[in-house]
Parts: sequence; C-alpha cells; structure tokens
Amino acid sequence: MKEKLTKLREEALGFIEKAETFDEIEKLRVNLLGKKGDLTVILKGMGKLSNEERPVIGKLGNEVREAITEKINEKKISIQEKMQEEKIKSETIDITMPGKSFEIGKKHIISKMIDEVTEIFMGMGFSIADGPEIETVENNFDSLNAPKDHPSRDMSDTFYITEDILLRTQTSPVQIRTMKEAVNNNDLPLKIIVPGRCFRSDSPDATHSPMFHQIEVLVVGKDITFTEFKGTMERFVQKLFGPDTKTKFRPHNFPFTEPSAEIDVTCFKCGGKGCPVCKGEGWIEILGAGMVHPNVLRNCGIDPNEYSGFAAGMGVERLGMLKYGIDDIRLMFENDIRFLDQF
Repeated sequence: MKEKLTKLREEALGFIEKAETFDEIEKLRVNLLGKKGDLTVILKGMGKLSNEERPVIGKLGNEVREAITEKINEKKISIQEKMQEEKIKSETIDITMPGKSFEIGKKHIISKMIDEVTEIFMGMGFSIADGPEIETVENNFDSLNAPKDHPSRDMSDTFYITEDILLRTQTSPVQIRTMKEAVNNNDLPLKIIVPGRCFRSDSPDATHSPMFHQIEVLVVGKDITFTEFKGTMERFVQKLFGPDTKTKFRPHNFPFTEPSAEIDVTCFKCGGKGCPVCKGEGWIEILGAGMVHPNVLRNCGIDPNEYSGFAAGMGVERLGMLKYGIDDIRLMFENDIRFLDQF
C-alpha cells in the first residue's frame, strides 16, 4: 500500500503540472481526492493492515492528500495569472492608433423650424397649446364651420377610425378645445400657437406626405381687427425670413375664417425679382389665415358681437422647404444623415 501511495503522489503531481485549464484541474481533484477517487480507494484498504502498519500508512496518506491539494492550489493560481496576462495583452491599447471620432447629433430640420416659429411667437406673448392627434369629427370639421360637402371630409382625403373619430387633418381642433376651455374657465382673451402632427390621405410625392407638421396661430379678444392680424403676421415673416421681407395678403376662402387670405412673401432667393424658386413671380405663398369666422366663435360659446380674433395655419415642412431650398418633402423623413447634416 505504501508503494501505491507513493506512485499515486508522483503520477498525480505530474498530471496536475500538465493541466492547463480550471476544468482539467477540477476533474483531477475529483478523480484523485473525491469520494470515489484514487486516494480514497487505496485508503479504504487500511482495514486489512496490522496495528503497527496502520498509523504509518495513515500518516503517509495524509501527506499524499496534502501534497496533491497544495499542488492543485498552486496550479490554480498559476492558471489564473496566465489568464490575466493574456487578458491584459488582448486589451492593451495602442496609443499610437488614431482615436474614434464621435459625431454629435443635431436637431432635425422639422424640429428646428418648429423651434424657430415657436420662439418668434412666444416673443410676441403667445403661449403653446397642445391636443390629441386622434380627434372627433365635431372638433375637426363641424365646430370649424366646415360644410358637410367640403372635399376635406371625403374618405379619400381623411383617415377615419370610425364615422365620428379620425386622425386630425390640421391642428385647428386644438383651437376649438382651447376656446371652449377658456369659456368654461372664464379665461379670455387667448393668444396661442399649436404645433403638432397632422394626417391626410395623400400619396407621398415631392410636395405631399400622409403625415406632416403644422403650426396653428390663434388670437381671440375684444376689438381684435385685421390691423392686428396683419401686423402680427408681418412681424413673424420678417423675423423668420429677414427684415427686408415683404408680405402680400391675397383674398381666399376658408370655412373657418372670414375674411380669409393667403399670405405671400417676397422670394428670399431673388428678393422679389423673379427666379426659378418663385417661378419668376417674385412672391411665394407660405400660409393661409384670416379673421376667425363668427360661426366658429359661436360654436365655442363665444359671443362674436363681443369678441373677435384671427387665425393662421402653416405647414412646417413647407416653411423649411422654402427657407432652405429643399425640393422634395420626402428628404425630411428618410433620415439620411448626409441630408440632415446640412441644417
């Protein structure tokens, strides 16, 4: 038995020395020192030894166990150090290599235009109002004085969810909500702008998108006249396009305003001389506006004999296209960094 223990120690130490992974070490430990390991099997034969031999073999067995255990622990430390060295080598940074550049993001052109317009009107004392994108037909059409046969109410032009619920086609319903709330809270007069997304059943092309952004302007108070309306819009145009920009108000027809007008501005490319951007006319149409129709005021519980106001609606994408000479609205939604970085 003494020879078996001596041989086991020599072979075990050799096997441990050759091991290269923690898994190999653990497997050797179980095979050598486990309940069914080689050392345990040998020591089970001690019952056949004489009283004189038993203490000698027992002592030798303990020495073999300690030698194997110590060698296993040393090998584990050695493997750990080797793994750490390899990890350090693999993670070494070559400081002579050029660093990676990180691009800083910037505002999308649509967000940029909304912020520009919002800042201008807030500077004139306007506050921002918001409302749901899923609207009622009443708020989106009826309360805005749109007749039942108005083309915009057709299924082909509007995304209907039910007969009475739709995706708003304009931000004007927020005007209705705000005016009704102001009446309930006795909170007139009003000066608000309403930026937000709108939806119309348009096929995407260079100038149309089924989803677009709009900014609505609304003022309601006593003795509000076309003069205040004209002065406010001229101030806005000059702030957005430059102090030398002139405006032209052309009569138009909108169901929610009376009188109504489309507002043109002198072409910011040619200064009104005529160029391809303005198609040689020297003027570019930017938005529709007018004095709030008395029926709209009545629908919100406001007496048109006591109050008046004006409203305007502008497409954010159109403003951006005009200001920066963009010829295709789809570029704003394709998320091409090469395009967006220009702004």
